[in-house]
Amino acid sequence: MDKNTLIGFLLIGIVLFAFSWLNKPTPEQLEAQRQYQDSIAKIELARQAEMQREESKSTADNSFDNLPDSARTARLESSFGVFAAAMTGADDVTVLENDLIELHISNKGGRISYARLKDYTTYDNKPVVLFEGKEASLDFTLVTATNRVLNTAELFFTPVKTQDPNQLVMRVNAGEGSSLDFIYTIKPDDYMVQFDIKGTGLNGVLAPSTTALDMVWRQKIRQQEQGIKYENRYTALYYKFLADGVEQLSESKSEDKKVSGRLKWIAYKDKFFSTVMIADEGFESATFDSKMVEADGIVKEFKTTTAVPFDLRGNEATTFRYFFGPNSYPLLKSYDKGIASDQQLDLERLVPLGASVFRWVNQYFVIPMFDFLGKYIKSYGLIILLMTIIVKLILFPLTYKSYMSSAKMRVLRPQVEELNAKYPGQDKAVERQRATMELYSRAGASPMAGCIPMLLQMPVLIALFMFFPSAIELRHQSFLWAHDLSTYDAIFSWNKYIPIITPYFGNHISLFCLLMTITNVIYTKYNMEMTNTGQQQMPGMKAMMYMMPLMFLVFFNQYASGLTYYYFISTLITIIQTLVFRYTINEDKLLAKLEANKKKPQKKSGFMKRLEEAQRMQQDQLKKQQDQKKKR
Repeated sequence: MDKNTLIGFLLIGIVLFAFSWLNKPTPEQLEAQRQYQDSIAKIELARQAEMQREESKSTADNSFDNLPDSARTARLESSFGVFAAAMTGADDVTVLENDLIELHISNKGGRISYARLKDYTTYDNKPVVLFEGKEASLDFTLVTATNRVLNTAELFFTPVKTQDPNQLVMRVNAGEGSSLDFIYTIKPDDYMVQFDIKGTGLNGVLAPSTTALDMVWRQKIRQQEQGIKYENRYTALYYKFLADGVEQLSESKSEDKKVSGRLKWIAYKDKFFSTVMIADEGFESATFDSKMVEADGIVKEFKTTTAVPFDLRGNEATTFRYFFGPNSYPLLKSYDKGIASDQQLDLERLVPLGASVFRWVNQYFVIPMFDFLGKYIKSYGLIILLMTIIVKLILFPLTYKSYMSSAKMRVLRPQVEELNAKYPGQDKAVERQRATMELYSRAGASPMAGCIPMLLQMPVLIALFMFFPSAIELRHQSFLWAHDLSTYDAIFSWNKYIPIITPYFGNHISLFCLLMTITNVIYTKYNMEMTNTGQQQMPGMKAMMYMMPLMFLVFFNQYASGLTYYYFISTLITIIQTLVFRYTINEDKLLAKLEANKKKPQKKSGFMKRLEEAQRMQQDQLKKQQDQKKKR
């Protein structure tokens, strides 16, 4: 081999080394590849689990009735190893209950197969059962030391009595000295249930690499309220990150989502009730699935696929907490009492109170006032009435300021009409507008002065819009003709499906909603007359103002009667306030005051300067356009 050949081979080696080094995957790429391989492994594991379940089902279906005991035992041991004895048993249940909830724990799967809330009934006076039988499932995947894939849903557990009457142990024996325990502990007068998974002597039974258990949690959400369409708007899958905030899947459509990062809890939330699973050590990255159903008494169907830590040695249990209960803000908030801020559950986020400022208004103003009045008044209709009056009193200064702004514009209307006559036509629109704004400025009136107080009231109005439909305290509370303030108060109903009308309006007419619409029409008519400044309005604006209350009728017809009752009372009080203002304020004195303001030296605000500059630029542009048209 000559010198040139050696140099050639050396250069080839350098090139290959450089190519390999330059194409070396980054740490991010290596992590992505690892996650991909893990996902492939999980898919394969799930496939094996599914095959094993089918095998288990086939084996169970055969039931070995025609086989002798020895052959039956041999067949089971061949298929399921040390878990062979757990493949047969009686599908019974054990009841675990307190004064608030009743739970049935099934021998097959060791899972909760029935959950009832004792203090609540459905819209048709049946017990509130969150789920029953196959409507819910909780399955864990087990990989044995011999690489068999089993699912706890196929195993028969044995109830084991303990010294604690509020505790139930469901046990699967896996050979001599080896067992898997599902431990349920319930407390008196509490909606929270502790759930522990603990293994004993499983070192040689399960795969040595077992550090976590794959988990699949399913539940169908039952219809509990009168209007399933309205209930659907408040039914969703919620989840909270271990060290972050609360998020949710869509309420209006089916959705599946993969979430990275550890999760503190997962909640299947109905409008007024929730099933929450809380993991002390957190859930691993999860895949969520939410499906719209709205059939056969089912609103939605939720599914979660995740994994939880598991100590194979059995030194520590995997601890969960179940919450089966109402979406009551004070109740959910109470679980964080005395807990450090970074460890709080934030379960009260299950109550939809709006975002940012709207939620603050509800948290620190509406809810405390609602709870305070509820201590002394039993009728929630009267509570809503008093709340409305209190809110109106608090907002009175803003309402008065808004009315005074409208009154100033109204008394200046004759002068505005004179300016309209002085600058007629579209070509003089800029001059007309400029002269009108100058008039308002000299008199001390501002068109914006009436809008700002209304905008300041919006956070309260929107907050109450979020609060009333989600307040479980209104559920099954009657007032006047409304038998339930948490749903619509139908005075006329029909069963026939009417295209367009039925999907959006419903098959009924709500009386409080109708009264709300009528008062809004009256207020709109009166307010338009009171706020007529003499300025030209956009074509169709008047008709649009009357269309809004009619749109409210369609939009709110299926909403809670407590909400429409509040809007009805609120609008009625506003009309009364406006009438009182109208007949107590001397508009002649007001006009004299505005005329006196004209004689005072005026200092233009920054807003007025910018407005005048914009008008001047608009006028110049319009003039240029007119000059160009003349040249043509």
